Amino acid sequence: MMITKQTKDPQNLDYLAGQVLLIDKPVNWTSFNVVSRVRRLTKVKKVGHAGTLDPLATGLLIVCTGKKTKEISEYQAQRKKYTGIITLGKSSPSMDLATEITEKVLPEDLSEEVILSTRNKFLGNIEQIPPMFSALKHKGKALYKLARAGKEVERAPRQVEIFSFDITKIELPDIHFEIACSKGTYIRVIADDFGKELGCGGILSLLRRTEIGDYKVEDACDLEELTTKFNLVQNQQQN
Repeated sequence: MMITKQTKDPQNLDYLAGQVLLIDKPVNWTSFNVVSRVRRLTKVKKVGHAGTLDPLATGLLIVCTGKKTKEISEYQAQRKKYTGIITLGKSSPSMDLATEITEKVLPEDLSEEVILSTRNKFLGNIEQIPPMFSALKHKGKALYKLARAGKEVERAPRQVEIFSFDITKIELPDIHFEIACSKGTYIRVIADDFGKELGCGGILSLLRRTEIGDYKVEDACDLEELTTKFNLVQNQQQN
């Protein structure tokens, strides 16, 4: 069963047999935090998510329990859609707001035409170098742990596909966008590379995942509301 915000009694389902939850991940939560919360609520140890969202990002996270964890790779393989904001004239080691920001000057001739022309360079099959601030591992250790220790290691470029990249609003230094892409795409890297192409730097200042395949964030459960539903039933059972 797919558990969405329309599901009336999610607490009465068999999570060991396997369920799939659509969760709207809140800001400042890691994807692992969400998995831990679901594990505590369902009392099932085998829980996993189908694609990491950075702590500062919000939006759709697919969480599988029990035997449904065998299907995680199927959800991971589906195309993703994001909305967000690239802020020009800034750079940071993490390529977002999570680390120290360096201010840079915007070019005087930065026009809508130049921005749209630059956007076109990111359509189709492109190569990305994964960021150091990521959950990828190097010799068994997560890259972000090395980055926090001030270390950097060589990362091989990866090919990803950008199906669409729409600029929805330009309010310099902010560029609002919507991107549909293949699995493994780092939107932070697009923001950083976009700024480099314009010669002024760029960071990802806002990100929300709105779709994974046919699944949409508007159908996802609010994590706190889901927690309240579970806790309410548990309190009733105790009383």
